[in-house]
Amino acid sequence: MAAIQVEKETPWHAAYPAPVITAGGLTREQLLKWMGEGKVAGKDYVLVDLRRVDYEGGTIRGSINLPAQSLYDTIPSLYTLFSTAKVTRVIWYCGSSRGRGNRAAGWFADYIKSQNDSAMESLVLEGGIRGWATAGEEYVKEMTGYNGEVWK
Repeated sequence: MAAIQVEKETPWHAAYPAPVITAGGLTREQLLKWMGEGKVAGKDYVLVDLRRVDYEGGTIRGSINLPAQSLYDTIPSLYTLFSTAKVTRVIWYCGSSRGRGNRAAGWFADYIKSQNDSAMESLVLEGGIRGWATAGEEYVKEMTGYNGEVWK
């Protein structure tokens, strides 16, 4: 009997170098605290939701959606936009922030370092959107497009 070979699909990120830097983490509690203190997304920090096909169930208020699969080549332009706007913190997240979130935050941290920029930091939101959406009402009220059925 002949063995059946199953071809593994190459992951999208294999086309890009692995990040050198492991970006720092930001807890959802800290982000919620910033929101409560009046810090504003797009001014005091930028929130980047990296989901593409799994972009459902809502997003954290003030986030921009930049799917991870098309991110790498846009990093220099994003850096220019963020630095011109004097943004000092860029926070990346995906569903869990264990794959795309860490990777994107690392790539951006690498680019920040290559620019000798000590003012800007690249952070990954610990637990991702799933952690945020399931952490309680105080988090849900800071979401747009929330659909509780997705998070059950």
